[in-house]
Amino acid sequence: MDELAPLRRRIDAVDEEILRLLGERASIVLEVARVKERHQAPLHVPEREAAILKRLLERNPGPFPASAVVAVFKEIISASLNLEGPIRVTYLGPEATFTHLAARRYFGSGCTFLSRGSIAEIIAGVEKGESVYGVVPVENSTEGSVAETLDAVAASDLTVCGELVERIHHCLLSKEPGLDTIQTVYAHPQAFAQCRRWLQTRLAGAHLTESPSNAHGAKRAARERGTAAIASSLAGDMYGLNCLAENIEDSATNQTRFWVLAREARPPGGNDKTSLLVSIKHESGSLYAMLGAFHDNGINLTRIESRPSRQRPWEYLFFIDLEGHPSRPEVTAALEALRASCLWLRVLGAYPRADSGPT
Repeated sequence: MDELAPLRRRIDAVDEEILRLLGERASIVLEVARVKERHQAPLHVPEREAAILKRLLERNPGPFPASAVVAVFKEIISASLNLEGPIRVTYLGPEATFTHLAARRYFGSGCTFLSRGSIAEIIAGVEKGESVYGVVPVENSTEGSVAETLDAVAASDLTVCGELVERIHHCLLSKEPGLDTIQTVYAHPQAFAQCRRWLQTRLAGAHLTESPSNAHGAKRAARERGTAAIASSLAGDMYGLNCLAENIEDSATNQTRFWVLAREARPPGGNDKTSLLVSIKHESGSLYAMLGAFHDNGINLTRIESRPSRQRPWEYLFFIDLEGHPSRPEVTAALEALRASCLWLRVLGAYPRADSGPT
């Protein structure tokens, strides 16, 4: 054990040097804040953050894990942003929802997080300036798109300025000691769909009751006997619930994609995606012409989905995700061709492409 003492002294010295460098970084951040204020530049620049993390990962010599590098520097960047000015972020609450976890992973814990009860409230808060950003779920890898989000974004003037992908692990949480006494299960409809087979096999007789969010269901399960909720393990810790079963999602690769919404668009960052909303003519060949604009310009589509326009019966809007930024010549050419052949086109946003969430 005597051998540990000098090693611990070395660790203490390194920690103190890290602390000194953090203070030096914070001083530079404050200078950056003053420059931004003079030029009325935005405080948070997602493409700059993405570039920092990419550079650090490329230069990481190990043995410190790459995932830990991202986590540590996310928190450093988040604390730095808070020095520049308060960054308020709204999410689908209450606390411990997967949207809350996604928002914290994207922005770090140094920001101010505001819980809202619906997608519409999140969007309204950003539109009114109550928050700088809103984080909303947009699609799940097994259950598809979140219709509420698509419809709300289509009706809003906000722009998509970021995305992230979270690995989703569902737990069955309850005050009860086991499955035998569970009569009611609370969850968001998407969670029920993602755990359908498990519920049919293990809780076939239970009544499934929809909640505005999984965490909301966990709060109810904490108050009511004979009930359980599908939610994150963090929700179980937060609301004092037992975890009766872990990883009950039907797909081992269950992931949810989230959009980050803001009032202003962002400049290109390199590895970008662009999201579009398109209305095409109700005539023969219109869909072919829309897709041809992408094919002719070598644009790869990563997603296309139709939703009712809500203006006229049987007319649809198309949500499209593509690789690249509108400033790139091939994307510019494709958008010009689209505008010539479609009724109208709206660029919902261009943003750095997300990596997959942690497992």
